[in-house]
Amino acid sequence: MALSFDEIWCYGGQLVVSEPGVYAKALGKGLTKIPHSVYIQGPSQFGKSDAYGSFPPAVVNMGQNGVHTPLTANIQHTLWVKGNQRIQGDSQSSHGLSVSGGSSVDTVYIRGDMYVTGKVDCDNKGRLASRFSSADARPKPFDIQHPSKGEGHRLRYACIEGPEVGVYCRGRIRNEKVIGLPKYWKDLVHVESISIQIQPIGAHQDIIVKRWDDEFVHLQSNGGLPINAFYHVYAERKDINPLIVEYEGDSWKDYPDPNFNPDTAPDPEDPNRFNDPQYRGLKNTVTI
Repeated sequence: MALSFDEIWCYGGQLVVSEPGVYAKALGKGLTKIPHSVYIQGPSQFGKSDAYGSFPPAVVNMGQNGVHTPLTANIQHTLWVKGNQRIQGDSQSSHGLSVSGGSSVDTVYIRGDMYVTGKVDCDNKGRLASRFSSADARPKPFDIQHPSKGEGHRLRYACIEGPEVGVYCRGRIRNEKVIGLPKYWKDLVHVESISIQIQPIGAHQDIIVKRWDDEFVHLQSNGGLPINAFYHVYAERKDINPLIVEYEGDSWKDYPDPNFNPDTAPDPEDPNRFNDPQYRGLKNTVTI
């Protein structure tokens, strides 16, 4: 049976479309009833009658009307919500929110800031791509308020850059002849890439590097005098493939090792992908 009405008015009540005795607990009934509320037990569809096929894909289905009269000619959106929204997904489909389409290249447009607590897997374009390109071409700086001059003055430093994936340790040695390297260096660096610089303090001591490995640097001074010196020790990492310094290409995506490009990496989440033996070249620094 079908009923046809020109208008339906429900003052202070509820519109309920359901089996007998079925009601929405959240909307209440009797004294707890929320006035002017609507409950529909089954799927509902709004807009164009043939917007969907033989079976509704969702509980609520909306599509553009498809019939534009002078009164509806300016309607552009299928759904316009004023107020906050919350989407809580379930296991019925792969994505809690899936968006596609739009007349421009920007499928999603957000006016304002966005805060994401989880990971983001995406490419970049526009202003973001421009900033990335600019950052790749410049020294990597940090820029802070001047620690001495304070407000109105800035301090800008840039990272050390070079043709290797290098690490260093530094310090001072006093009344000792052995420099202890970080314990994890034996698993982090190529021992044959290590270089050591020694700067005597106070007086000439004729210090030499007698021998070294990936754990210790052994020093010797003239006449066995006590050693007092600064030191720097540099090495190249072995947990990552050597850097390919020069290569042909138009952007960083053309780097010869595809593991560095999330678009071409077999598994972008694999922490060991940067040590793929298939793309391992010669070491950048050899000191033995």
